[in-house]
Amino acid sequence: MIDLKSVHLGYSDTPILKDINLHIEKGEFVSIIGLSGAGKSTLLMSIIGNIRVLQGNYQVFDYDLCAMNKKALRELRSRIGFIFQSYNLVNRLSVLHNVMSGMLKNIPVGRSLIKLYSNEEHDKAYEYMQVVGIEQLAMKRCDELSGGQRQRVAIARALAQEPDILLADEPVAALDPKSAARVMDVLLKVNETYGVTVIANLHHLDFARDYCNRILGVSSQTISFNGSPDQLFDHDMEAIYKNDPVGMASINIATVDNVKTRENNNMKKAA
Repeated sequence: MIDLKSVHLGYSDTPILKDINLHIEKGEFVSIIGLSGAGKSTLLMSIIGNIRVLQGNYQVFDYDLCAMNKKALRELRSRIGFIFQSYNLVNRLSVLHNVMSGMLKNIPVGRSLIKLYSNEEHDKAYEYMQVVGIEQLAMKRCDELSGGQRQRVAIARALAQEPDILLADEPVAALDPKSAARVMDVLLKVNETYGVTVIANLHHLDFARDYCNRILGVSSQTISFNGSPDQLFDHDMEAIYKNDPVGMASINIATVDNVKTRENNNMKKAA
């Protein structure tokens, strides 16, 4: 599905990431972790062709990102949903109409302008709202919602696009822990229910460990770690966060707590 071989990514002729070798299969839930400014967003945005490929071979689906015309780029992006930290909703519109906006590629312009949708389109919208748990808020304006609710609207809107890949750029960074966990629950449900490949930039290592089947660690202008959560050890985290000793301390504490919680849960299951 996504395949990078010896890829350099950057702006103009300046590489931000170098020598990236990566393969992501359909249906994976992948997190990208690393320091702010390490290149997490560069890697994520490159998947929709927003970052220049300076060197190497880069394939997404059957598209060659090293040589794409505008038509091919539109086709590629139509198959990829994007969730932003800032939600990017139309606040004056209802939840329902924001979700419906994800279907615009399949709705004639005339009908979309007067918000005239078919019964099938309404049914699909309600299905996606139910998946993320906001169907009871369908007629509320988005500026009346909490941050966690808005992010779930954004996920439902992305689902309405019927994507093969869902990209999330720091989707829980602005949320309180409870709301953040609920959003991660929703992303996992989307991944498991629809088989959508989910790739998320995350600052919370515990979320990366608990929800994702693969973790990519970005540091020193490349992917320094690529493996399952169980393969991520202290020396890997030190390499990823080596220029942030304060952050490493908090991460290690969180990791210890997380391991204890996991051990307790395993003991309960065994009992």
